[in-house]
Amino acid sequence: MREMTVPPAQHVEPGDSLTDMIVRNAITDPTRIAFQRQAEGDWIDVTAAGFLREVDDLAKGLIASGILPGDRVALLSRTRYEWTLCDFAIWSAGAITVPIYETSSAEQIQWILSDSGAVACIAETPALALTVATVLDSNACDVWQIEGPATEPARPLAVLRDLGTGLADDTVALRRAGLSATTTATLIYTSGTTGRPKGCALTHGHFLGEVTNVTAQLADVFDRPGSATLLFLPLAHVFARVIQLGCVHAGVVLGHSSDIKTLLDDLAAFQPTFILAVPRVFEKVYNGAARKADAAGKGTIFARATATAIAYSEAIDDGRITWPLRARHKLYDVLVYRKLRATLGGQATHAISGGSPLGARLGHFYRGIGLTVLEGYGLTETTAAITVNPPAAPRMGTVGQPVPGTTIRIAEDGEVLARGPMVFGGYWNNDAATAEALDADGWFHTGDIGTLDEDGYLAITGRKKELIVTAGGKNVAPAVIEDRIRAHPLISQVMVVGDNEPFVGALITLDAEALEPWALARGKTSDIAGLIEDAELRAEIDSAIAEGNKAVSKAESVRAYRIVPLDWTVEDGQLTPSMKLKRAIVAKEHAADIEALYGR
Repeated sequence: MREMTVPPAQHVEPGDSLTDMIVRNAITDPTRIAFQRQAEGDWIDVTAAGFLREVDDLAKGLIASGILPGDRVALLSRTRYEWTLCDFAIWSAGAITVPIYETSSAEQIQWILSDSGAVACIAETPALALTVATVLDSNACDVWQIEGPATEPARPLAVLRDLGTGLADDTVALRRAGLSATTTATLIYTSGTTGRPKGCALTHGHFLGEVTNVTAQLADVFDRPGSATLLFLPLAHVFARVIQLGCVHAGVVLGHSSDIKTLLDDLAAFQPTFILAVPRVFEKVYNGAARKADAAGKGTIFARATATAIAYSEAIDDGRITWPLRARHKLYDVLVYRKLRATLGGQATHAISGGSPLGARLGHFYRGIGLTVLEGYGLTETTAAITVNPPAAPRMGTVGQPVPGTTIRIAEDGEVLARGPMVFGGYWNNDAATAEALDADGWFHTGDIGTLDEDGYLAITGRKKELIVTAGGKNVAPAVIEDRIRAHPLISQVMVVGDNEPFVGALITLDAEALEPWALARGKTSDIAGLIEDAELRAEIDSAIAEGNKAVSKAESVRAYRIVPLDWTVEDGQLTPSMKLKRAIVAKEHAADIEALYGR
């Protein structure tokens, strides 16, 4: 058993709440630019004092509409300025925010609203407001709408603001005074790779314990002149939510981008100094650049630039950068790296990655081009990160060292356990699930398998419940090989199978966006179903499998695979909103494919 404790950098006082930071910012530096919000194609500055006024106006409206301390208010919207505004307004009214992904099905929305007992819901669009209205009994909850013409029963957010105009100025201050570190701030319903989502109850103290200590650990990222970031991940996820709060706490200018179609334009205009994303985003950026280079006849140059970037990053760790390597790196910086950095706005020096492993190769590549990706690890139950790589000494292939105030322990069976001020106290109305997750000594059982080195760097090697045991008794952690295979530009998703089978196999989906130019350049059909048995395509997938097999022993290697014609998506139910595979669902839907893998 190995254990690592890092002393806290900041302590949370009993009377602290998340609303303290916006009040403090407005008092200490009222004219500082706190946000930039999009309006009719322009970025509009919002000062610290201006944001507090907007929050207070909306909080008054909530109070006037009948919201009481402890009431649950759902927030169903894409990532946008109003999401952050509503979040702080709900807290300032003494209520609890219940975020819902805008991609959720009607059934999921109904479950979250009913299980949380939400008395109001702020929906982004008329379509979302209509969904809320159709899944609830009449008059079950008020529905407010952020944009578009609102129809009954939904009402515009502007009307909600107007409701509070007659309230006394100290109304909101009195509600804030009733908050404390132990007050529940939010119910975040876990993505649910199996079963119904569980409501994870997080307090103001949990968020403050996380935010104050993470921003201290990442001071080189958050505490620097001109620091700014553009949020584009769903704020319904705890990862983006913590970065939102970290920016407000540390004085980082925060922007929002809600449409993936305009993301590159938004990044170019906003020019963040750091970004946050899941590994799939970094894979997409790399694969897209490789695809464009290949289409332009510069594939060889890009391949050499990639090898140089990786070698340069590895040499940083070794402390030996030879002059020929330095010269090649300088050349490719002019030819390739600057253009890649420009796609992310041109000013970003760091990125924060979470959700799943990035992989050492991509980590070295990005650091080699001038963007250090800091991998972290955590869950909704730990209020996001419990480990993160320090900017001064990132270690590729790991998810970093414990966040200050956290203790990480590796149990006898390899499971990662955690204790700290950000570890939750339990699930909403679900004592049985709480008892499963938290033991009598306060350790949270993450369900992940990992190792902790002598310097306290954690590496995640698999998911405890996802371990495959072959017929030969070999334990296989799917994530290790899946991440390597998925790095291939033509591959979208991979699921390793083989439980109680004689060997390990894999189901593979293709990336339609990457496949079309690849097929066009070779005079082939871009129809996935028509390409599944194509010899050239099979050779590409074979190479990806071979690359993935390098990461594991022979007994764990993929011996056979099947390409399935339809990709797995959040909308179709095979992926969670945080892009995790719902393995049981995929296995059920592709039972015939799995049977065929084993010749049955």
